[in-house]
Amino acid sequence: MRFRHRILPRAAVVLAAALAAFAGAGCNDLPKASVTGSSGEMPDQEVTDFVLTETDAGRPQWTLYAKWAATYTAKNLVIARDIRVDFFDEQGKRTSELNAREGEIQQLTRDMTARGDVVLTTTEGTRMTTEELHFGNREQLITSDRLVRVERAGDTLEGIGFQGDPELKHFEFRSRVNATVKGKSGELLEPKPEGQ
Repeated sequence: MRFRHRILPRAAVVLAAALAAFAGAGCNDLPKASVTGSSGEMPDQEVTDFVLTETDAGRPQWTLYAKWAATYTAKNLVIARDIRVDFFDEQGKRTSELNAREGEIQQLTRDMTARGDVVLTTTEGTRMTTEELHFGNREQLITSDRLVRVERAGDTLEGIGFQGDPELKHFEFRSRVNATVKGKSGELLEPKPEGQ
């Protein structure tokens, strides 16, 4: 018994030293996890070159591409950076493209929020810019309570509060609307005084 008593402490010291050396050498080679979100919560999964497609009866409605994305399963949330969303019509043709610095996707509803240098450009050339917009997946509707600018065929509309479809065929502003309209020859049209 006495012999065993002396060997166990030495073996424990040697084993502890070996584990410490092994753990210290391997730590620098492990990928570093990042903390995302305002809560400082760790994501369940992080991916690069993320792609998410929403379909209806096999027909694509939209496809989101992101250079980086993180999923938070408990919140049913995906946070993505450097995003592009392609929207499609009933025939599956791409109708518009949205670009933004970052976005959030609700996993259950597929509703999205885009933030930072948001630009939506249609294949017909209409261009919308804002700092933040929301996309309601079920309604297929884009909304924003921020300043929104829409440019189409040389005309410009700006306003606060926006609602429209992803093709920008039908949209409306809520308040503080300003318009710059050009005539057929490209000259700016001035508003006519009342009574003329």
